[in-house]
Amino acid sequence: MPPFKVIATGILSIVIVHSAQSQLTDTSKLISPKIDSNNLKLNWQAANTKNRFPVKSLFIPGIMIAYGFNSLENDGIKTLNEEVKEEIWTERPHQVKNIDNILQFAPAITVYGLNAIGIKGKHNFRDRSMIYLMSNIIMTTTVFSVKKLSHQLRPDGSAYTSFPSGHTAEAFASAEFLYQEYQDVSPWYGIAGYAMAATTGYLRMYNNKHWLSDVVAGAGVGIASTKIAYWLYPKIQHKLFKDKPVKTIVMPTYQNGSFGVGMVHRF
Repeated sequence: MPPFKVIATGILSIVIVHSAQSQLTDTSKLISPKIDSNNLKLNWQAANTKNRFPVKSLFIPGIMIAYGFNSLENDGIKTLNEEVKEEIWTERPHQVKNIDNILQFAPAITVYGLNAIGIKGKHNFRDRSMIYLMSNIIMTTTVFSVKKLSHQLRPDGSAYTSFPSGHTAEAFASAEFLYQEYQDVSPWYGIAGYAMAATTGYLRMYNNKHWLSDVVAGAGVGIASTKIAYWLYPKIQHKLFKDKPVKTIVMPTYQNGSFGVGMVHRF
């Protein structure tokens, strides 16, 4: 079997194992009452419910992040990175596909789309938006800080911002967001989200923008960021809103190759 197929199979296996483990371990730690999107009176209960730090559920993303960091000095992993690049790009040069710029946000867009057509998730619009925002703040801060410190050259030689993959981190943060919101409705939503995220990670290598280790680490950062956001939000929810209706929503944006922040305010 070609080396790339082995690696691709390994990545998909990690995603499937993570999804299955999350279904077995995370649901017991979630707040037992389901939050009604039309009823915000559970804030006090959510803020006072014992919500331990999700150590077990961070095990797999932690391994993925550790693997990425190990690649910075490990000659064996560097060799594997080169072999994957050779399999995908060097031996089969091709035109770059820019769909990964949109696909990274697809799982999060799916959350809002499902709610729009009446398939309700775990949280109301305000709460899920704040969780997603917190996830992106954690993820973006981590990714760009590590990029600056690691100073790793991209496979195409375009910049020293290779490690970790920001697109992949965003994609897996969004996939975990979709999984968390809809795991009680159907596991297929989470599987679809992770499939989109895995495709984003593959496209980053297909476009010769990232090494395999960049993608693995980015996936770990994205998953961990959303899990931490779901753990942290109930702790600040009551103090932050006190059941007040939401008037301002801040969301991450991507346009013409640049990340930014968009805001909508209702007067």
